[in-house]
Amino acid sequence: CRCCADSRRHSSILYNILRSDERTASPAGQGPRRGQASRGCPCGSRRRVALRSPQVACKAASAVLVKTLRFVQNVPCFQELPLDEQLLLVRSCWAPLLVLGLAQDRVHFETVESAEPSMLHRILTTRRQGEQPPPRGRAPGQPHHGPGGGGGPHLPSAGEIQAIKGFLAKCWSLDISTKEYAYLKGTVLFNPDLPGLQCTQYIEGLQREAQQALNEHVRLIHRGDEARFAKLNVVLSLLRSINANVIAELFFRPIIGAVNMDDMLLEMLCAKL
Repeated sequence: CRCCADSRRHSSILYNILRSDERTASPAGQGPRRGQASRGCPCGSRRRVALRSPQVACKAASAVLVKTLRFVQNVPCFQELPLDEQLLLVRSCWAPLLVLGLAQDRVHFETVESAEPSMLHRILTTRRQGEQPPPRGRAPGQPHHGPGGGGGPHLPSAGEIQAIKGFLAKCWSLDISTKEYAYLKGTVLFNPDLPGLQCTQYIEGLQREAQQALNEHVRLIHRGDEARFAKLNVVLSLLRSINANVIAELFFRPIIGAVNMDDMLLEMLCAKL
């Protein structure tokens, strides 16, 4: 990265000699100028990470996914929708629903930085002369496919994982109840803004009912906290930033490999969980 390049340049012999002369010419005891203080490398959030204990974390996430789809199947209004509408809704919201389930079950997971080959190594191991080096986060010569395709994994970045952990911490700090989680899931599930939906007005009405039920529950249980409903709506807004590809690569690629997530969701949705 550019920061590392600057660091290597600053550690050269010539740079140190020039800096030594500059320090000699500077008044004694004078520190660095304002604005010249060293700052941490901003590239840390872009480093690729993987689960520290994939067997444990992936098993927990799989159990939450099964529980989430079971919850969806048990919603009577959802069952009244045509199957293609059901599948469209689930495909669009399975990742936010899963993260809500991780928060509800208080699932903790840790990540470690993934060891990546150096640029020189990637150039030397290029299969054909003139082939572009593979992007960072993938093995040399290995194509990238999304969570629905084959090929090697595209590991999520530390920044993406931190966003997920920040969302979980936000939910835990609010101590969201079981009913509140259910109403939040209903609001996420019944999204009338998805392209391709035919029952738009019906789905919009279901989302409105979920929001109204959440509001009434909060006013009944948390009478002294007038801002709680707004805080729960902040949780809903944070869910929009959840990337399904990141969730699939982090929790399911290690156990299902190149299996298409859409196919797996369809199979699970049609099965009796």
